[in-house]
Amino acid sequence: QVQLVESGGGLVQAGGSLRLSCAASGRTRSLDSMGWFRRAPGKEREFVARITRSSGTTDYADSVKGRFTVSEDNAKNTIYLLMNNLQPEDTAVYYCATGRIPVRGQQFYGYWGQGTQVTVSS
Repeated sequence: QVQLVESGGGLVQAGGSLRLSCAASGRTRSLDSMGWFRRAPGKEREFVARITRSSGTTDYADSVKGRFTVSEDNAKNTIYLLMNNLQPEDTAVYYCATGRIPVRGQQFYGYWGQGTQVTVSS
């Protein structure tokens, strides 16, 4: 089994920053992609960013490119999402997920965290 635990969410003013963490445990060796997704109120869950663990390759949604940075600490089996210049439209529950294939599609991620709330006030 695989467990993912997110932390770091909270309330921040527009223009501020937050860093989310996602600690993975269990049988993660074959799971090469770790990603961040979010669900805003009244909207579908969407892709935010991901990192390929074997290569360090990253990928971002257009809406966050240049503002968000995903990184990993392999020794801690943890990934991070540094979010700068946050805007009210970034308000959402942010989920960490992991899967075998380094793609954006949510259907390829078999393990999910419980989510952490990020609220950006204007």
